[in-house]
Amino acid sequence: MKKKILILSNYSAGICGVWQRAKVEAAEFKKRGYEVYIFSSNAIKGNNKLAKPVDFYEGVKIKRFPFKMLGGESYMKWNFEKQAIKLKPDIILAHNYRHIHTKKALKVAKKINAKCFLITHAPFVKNRSFLPKIIIKLKDFFNNLNKFDKVVTISKWEIPILLKLGCKKSKIVHIPNSIPNEFFTQKKAKQQKKILYLGRIHPRKDLATLMKGFKNSNLEKDYELEIVGLKEENYYKQLLNLKNNLNLNVTFTEPIFDLREKIKKFDSAEIMVLPSRFEPFGIVFLESMARGKITIASNTQGAKELIQNEKEGFIFEVGDYIKLREILNNVAGKKLDTIKKQAIISTKKFHVSNIINKWEELF
Repeated sequence: MKKKILILSNYSAGICGVWQRAKVEAAEFKKRGYEVYIFSSNAIKGNNKLAKPVDFYEGVKIKRFPFKMLGGESYMKWNFEKQAIKLKPDIILAHNYRHIHTKKALKVAKKINAKCFLITHAPFVKNRSFLPKIIIKLKDFFNNLNKFDKVVTISKWEIPILLKLGCKKSKIVHIPNSIPNEFFTQKKAKQQKKILYLGRIHPRKDLATLMKGFKNSNLEKDYELEIVGLKEENYYKQLLNLKNNLNLNVTFTEPIFDLREKIKKFDSAEIMVLPSRFEPFGIVFLESMARGKITIASNTQGAKELIQNEKEGFIFEVGDYIKLREILNNVAGKKLDTIKKQAIISTKKFHVSNIINKWEELF
């Protein structure tokens, strides 16, 4: 008999990279015969609305709990322990290092004799202000990573950091984020002369660099720039002001939640750009590459790990819109078949079935 799995994630609604991974893996576990449940807060990432207390995704039951926000974008408290103990899962997958629910997961696992795996999601952001740095040091001091059965990294660059935090090498396993099967099988939609950004409209994504790079490029006259995603309102207003100041033709589009429609949106573009200041992994890179798009990214940790520059895509320095403009000028309208083919080949190891195979080996 297959095991019962409980997945814990702060969010199970809205645009959230952690939720993206959790739901893709949950659906694949379900297909393989596991009994799968997702517990989360009832918050929706990106707005102040509340999600339904009970929901389903690809046959996986989602139960959401009232929460109290304690700081930042996602640091919150939500009480799920009683329901988790009643459920008695064999395995608990706890997403997000340094969060309250992951510590609670350990306590639940101990009570019911379940295995407990931590998926870190690379929270190792540099350039924090003084107070957050102190709080994080305290969390790291009191969080014993070695209590988890395994600590699962989404990116290889996390491993030396975890070792410095005292995590034993034998506890660390690298299992990256995955790409749903549809990215490899869905019929291609018509491509347009378009540059696409798809993700959150948030300061960390540094969309001003994309807009400045597009301005005065050879593409400005004939190509469309489309920015798709959930808006952080204050930042969105800043971008609208920049659009007016640059007299730039850019379209802002609402987020896409349907997988097939999301893939069609990738297909509609010739070029995909992700100009983030920090990107621990960057699933959008892989999704773009899997659809054979010209993929351009700033040189974040995630991009450097996933993209071989000028072999699978193109990388520029964070914030360097002049270099981005140069790359756009050089790649627009070019076939670049070798780069596109290599990008597709390199993404196949991230196919969800390959990633779930890694989980099953771990189990």
